[in-house]
Amino acid sequence: MLLNALLILSSSQLVWSRKSEPVLNEAADAGLFRGSDKYDFAIEVPAAGTECFWHFAHQSGSFYLTYMVQWVTGMANDHRLFVTVNSPQGVLMASQNQVVGQMNFQTEVTGFYRMCLGNHNNQFGGIRVFVNFGVIYGGSEESKREAEEGEKVLNSTLAGIEESVQKLQNQIFHMWRHYNFARMRKGKDHYLLLSNFNYVTWWSVTQSLFILLSGYLQLLVLKRLFHTDSSRPQC
Repeated sequence: MLLNALLILSSSQLVWSRKSEPVLNEAADAGLFRGSDKYDFAIEVPAAGTECFWHFAHQSGSFYLTYMVQWVTGMANDHRLFVTVNSPQGVLMASQNQVVGQMNFQTEVTGFYRMCLGNHNNQFGGIRVFVNFGVIYGGSEESKREAEEGEKVLNSTLAGIEESVQKLQNQIFHMWRHYNFARMRKGKDHYLLLSNFNYVTWWSVTQSLFILLSGYLQLLVLKRLFHTDSSRPQC
């Protein structure tokens, strides 16, 4: 029994050192994303502020990040957003300073990758941005080993079906990414139309008030021109 316990303990330590994945309790209070390979949401970055997120990724994965600025608030006049992605060691993996951006790179280290959205171009206005990020795994050494063992047992028909299903899953995933990008553009167009509608409405109200005020002032001037004093003698 003691020998079995030592073997189990040593094997668990070897697995831990190979994966180098942090404990859940260590990241419980840090607001870190776990449990899924893809996320999409909208967030508002305050004026001259920065919002950062962490996403866990294993080695030999394909990390992607897509973002699009939908609208600005306050006195912001620059729609660009400064976005950076750093590795778990702090190495800069990708950076962009655009309104719409896409980043793709291979994860070389297992750990939490940090994504920061910086609104450094506007000091008096916020930015609302739609973000879509995640990790795609093409297959690890263990999965390849299992596939080789499975091919020895299964026939070529089942192997072909498995390969077709894998290709179908990858195509569906890329379709989902294109759908999210189209949804980003739709949201941006919606906020642009809403902003133009508010601008036209307020400008029309202002012009109407100005026309009414001008007409009222003209009536007062005409009334003063034709005003006669009753105390003066009339011919």
